[in-house]
Amino acid sequence: MQRLPALLALLFLAPAARADKLVLVAGGGDGPDGGPAAGAKLVQPFGVDFLPTGAIVLVEMAKGERLRAVTPTGNILTLAGTLAKKGHDGNGGPGEEATFNGMHSLAVGPDGKVYVADTWNNCVRTFDPKTKQVEAFAGTGEKGFSGDGGPAAKAKFGGCFCVSFDPAGTACFVTDLDNRRIRKVDLKTGVVTTAAGNGQKGVPKDGEKAVDQPLVDPRAHAVDREGNLYILERGGHALRVVDRDGRVRTVAGTGSAGLGLGPALRAAMNGPKHLCVDRDGTVLIADTENHRVVRYLPAKCELELVAGSGRRGTAGVGGDPRAAEFNQPHGVIVHPRTGELYISDASNGRVLKIERE
Repeated sequence: MQRLPALLALLFLAPAARADKLVLVAGGGDGPDGGPAAGAKLVQPFGVDFLPTGAIVLVEMAKGERLRAVTPTGNILTLAGTLAKKGHDGNGGPGEEATFNGMHSLAVGPDGKVYVADTWNNCVRTFDPKTKQVEAFAGTGEKGFSGDGGPAAKAKFGGCFCVSFDPAGTACFVTDLDNRRIRKVDLKTGVVTTAAGNGQKGVPKDGEKAVDQPLVDPRAHAVDREGNLYILERGGHALRVVDRDGRVRTVAGTGSAGLGLGPALRAAMNGPKHLCVDRDGTVLIADTENHRVVRYLPAKCELELVAGSGRRGTAGVGGDPRAAEFNQPHGVIVHPRTGELYISDASNGRVLKIERE
């Protein structure tokens, strides 16, 4: 009996278990440019990444057409583009004079520049935070397929939906949706090649060379530290991987729209649109039409829930991410220093992060 008070004291003194909390970073209101990011007006935020300065950069898609930044002090600024103005102007000039067309993704390169997937301009362009200039990088702007083996700037693409870099910073990968390929630009030579896809529509056969196989609907890609290239297919409702030997296999999703968890090849997704590789090698997926974020665990071949109740809505900020509501999340990215997961909740016009208490 004398032990009971001591045990109760230990329970009360023991530290509480760490809990994840969903926090608003930007958007969700009608605040002005130059004001606080939380509560500012964001229009279809898609891709998000981080500058070495500590600023957050993001793109607004078809109704936004802007490259924006959240400063380290928490204010939001426009770096390039004009609200709702479409075009393909401004290469070689200041960002404020440039126009874009349906940007879906961006990535900060090893040179510190922001690489933008200017989707319906069929190209990748850069914004230099130091000079404030926009430049062409890959794609002529003319829709088509050409240029493999030559300079990326002279190649033709068909809808650049995702851009990212390998962890070593030696190559820039581009999801070339209309050509059903993932293409690779060598940053030293500027030469573009195909990393996966043969241009045909279909489900690739496991174990075959990725460049000889079809893809259904590639929307995004990511490369892990082992050199594995993950490919996310929206219309294919699946996650595929190309190993270092260049062979492809399907690792998650059933191929049909649905809502599932558990063994990855039996866990359905619904129109997933973006992914990233976490610091532990697991893969985070924006399961867009299920209004949630899931994680693929390669070691267990399982899919687990990270955020989202599956209900469309806005509720849940400040609480458990798994109970929160989203509306078509389109982007996921892990902060390289803090490990916090950032989610672009596109149709709610906001960017959130999962904070660990």
